[in-house]
Amino acid sequence: MTLAEENGRLQAEEDMQKVLWSPALIQQRVAELGASITHDFAESLPLVVIGVATGAFMFVADLVRAISLPINVEFIRIQSYGNRTESSGVAVISDELKLDIRGKHILVVEDIIDTGTTLARLVLYLSGRGAASVSVCAFLDKVSRRKIPLQLPAGSRFYRGFECPDDFVVGYGMDFAEQYRNLPYIGVLKPSKYSSLPD
Repeated sequence: MTLAEENGRLQAEEDMQKVLWSPALIQQRVAELGASITHDFAESLPLVVIGVATGAFMFVADLVRAISLPINVEFIRIQSYGNRTESSGVAVISDELKLDIRGKHILVVEDIIDTGTTLARLVLYLSGRGAASVSVCAFLDKVSRRKIPLQLPAGSRFYRGFECPDDFVVGYGMDFAEQYRNLPYIGVLKPSKYSSLPD
């Protein structure tokens, strides 16, 4: 199969309960987010976009091309997932930033916010590095799963692509056991694909 539709079916569609957001809807929403960010940060430069690896890599690549401002792009690795479907509840930064962010406006780009544990740890870390502001752009937001409320420093902004149901979603950079990242859409994975995974 290819990334495009083949015989009317999307790649790996047989593994999905349903497709939530098509490639066209994803790109439309990314363009809208990029326009909003461009407007909001026009007077708040320099802007540093920090993508959370690995899940946000596709979203970061599309989003930065939709932002019509001079920006720096960095990636950071902070993990609370292993090969399971549940957040571990412990967020660990495994790759430190190389860029000096003191006095700069930061836009954290996440694929998905779940319990909020990872994001809270990252915002605290970036604030401690002297950032002027720490805004967040999450493509998906599982509001119903939140355990730690979203708290951003003064002058920061929050952007959300879509509110996500409490399902296990993959595609557009998001994976299950390192599979499905390259799907151009976002779908709900069938439980049969992950229910046999040991704890």
